[in-house]
Amino acid sequence: MRKRYLATLVLSAIFFAACGGESKKTETANSASTQESPAADNSMVSPNANKPVSKGETLIAESDCKTCHKEEIKVVGPAFKDIAGKYPNTPENVDKLADKIIKGGSGNWGEVAMLPHPNVSKEDAKEMVNYILSLK
Repeated sequence: MRKRYLATLVLSAIFFAACGGESKKTETANSASTQESPAADNSMVSPNANKPVSKGETLIAESDCKTCHKEEIKVVGPAFKDIAGKYPNTPENVDKLADKIIKGGSGNWGEVAMLPHPNVSKEDAKEMVNYILSLK
């Protein structure tokens, strides 16, 4: 019977020694890697990378808007920044431009007509317009 208790005691001691020794090695390795790692190079990270995405920006990204519009350059339709420069962010302009998104139209920016988007709700269209007008 003493051998049975002795074997259990020895195995337990080995187990605890192995666990305790491993955590010390891990702590030593973690502190060594923390001290030796160079500073992160953030030169390729956008300054707005941590900025939260607005609902309007998300809606535009999920729609077909970027087929004809880009943020800074004219494609088929005007650049979003050009729209923001032309229209002050007033409730009347937000409402007017939201209707333009839903109903489509032409004449304000050239001969090419903007296709209607009847499946976009008025609230979503207003969120899109608010995002566009914030790009000044």
